[in-house]
Amino acid sequence: MNLDFSAEPLFSWYVVLLAVSGIAMVVLGAVSGSLSGGWRAVNVIAGLAFAGYAYYLAFVFEGGEYRLFFQAFILPVVLIANSVKALMARSAPAPQPVPSAVPYNPNAPYQGTAPYQGAVPYNPNAPQGAQPVPPQAAAQPPAPQQPSV
Repeated sequence: MNLDFSAEPLFSWYVVLLAVSGIAMVVLGAVSGSLSGGWRAVNVIAGLAFAGYAYYLAFVFEGGEYRLFFQAFILPVVLIANSVKALMARSAPAPQPVPSAVPYNPNAPYQGTAPYQGAVPYNPNAPQGAQPVPPQAAAQPPAPQQPSV
């Protein structure tokens, strides 16, 4: 096994994270029924590729040069977030349809002021419900003040 956290910590953590993210993506692709078939296939294929590369680096690789793929850090987060989003959308209740209004019947008899519930037309001569504001007195000049001693 090529994992030695004291000698090569970057390489060792890279292999561990590749394996963990690969297994997580395979599990989410195989189990998650909320994803479409295409997304499930992408999850499984990417997960198998990550896990396979981790296996190669951990057990077959004999030293020399290896590549750090930046996708190994971004792609698992995107695919796992997509799976969780699909699970949350599936578990959320479906929005209820808005009830429609009663259809208009042009052949119905005219009911006059029925929509206004007994309101009467405006009458400018009718007494107002409020009293007018009383007039105010004219402003007075201020009272003279006594000089201070």
